[in-house]
Amino acid sequence: MTLSICATCGTQYPNTPAHCPVCEDERQYVGTGGQAWTTHEALKATHTLRLDDDDGLLGIGLSPAFAIHQRALYVPSDAGNILWEALSLVTDDAVAALKSRGGVDLIAISHPHFYASMLEWSEALGGVPILLHEADRAWVRRPSPAIRFWRGDQHRLSDAVTLVRSGGHFPGSTVLHWKDGPRPGGALLAGDSPQVAGNRRRVSFMHSYPNYMPMPTSEVRAMQARLAGFQFEDVYGYTWGRNIIGGGRAAVDASFARYLADVAA
Repeated sequence: MTLSICATCGTQYPNTPAHCPVCEDERQYVGTGGQAWTTHEALKATHTLRLDDDDGLLGIGLSPAFAIHQRALYVPSDAGNILWEALSLVTDDAVAALKSRGGVDLIAISHPHFYASMLEWSEALGGVPILLHEADRAWVRRPSPAIRFWRGDQHRLSDAVTLVRSGGHFPGSTVLHWKDGPRPGGALLAGDSPQVAGNRRRVSFMHSYPNYMPMPTSEVRAMQARLAGFQFEDVYGYTWGRNIIGGGRAAVDASFARYLADVAA
């Protein structure tokens, strides 16, 4: 069986379809050269995995950049060792590095654009479960018993770790709240709903980031309500260095207020 990977979004498929539904959705796009595919084996020949510190957490990402260029984060918590987000490439060196730190107990992913080669990661790490929100079930390209869907607005994993359905970008878009965090005050691992802005002083809210489609105010208000009860000082975005370190709760609150005021103006 050929496992093909979309070169634009990085999603792995159990075959080589004519089209990538993830990219044909209005939140994504098909590359200017048309639909293109690669494989895990081909990626290994051209890319490596960078393992590096990202503001106090171990980050993992492809080098050179590939597809959406997200990086995963390793979260050593009281809920176990969590791999936040997935990547299109898995390497023996990266797996060995994670195992040397105590291994991975579960994978949690923010939204369908970052499902990537999630089953490859689960299998390489010993068949660990993958936690996804039920609302985004239809976007799973490779079904597996390793995938465990959760429902509702919150899924508490421990005293310190809670998955929260932020919604907005996708119905099941998820953030991870870590009360302990790498520093006092806690952390919000946000994926891109909300997305940390380039100036690292605010966040923004988009239905589609590459296609510049704003998020409806009703969705932004719903996200604001779902995140209201959580305290955090740091906000980790979707890629390297896209983080707000210190004052994260205030930055998110100010961003909600500004977005809603600007859209209503």
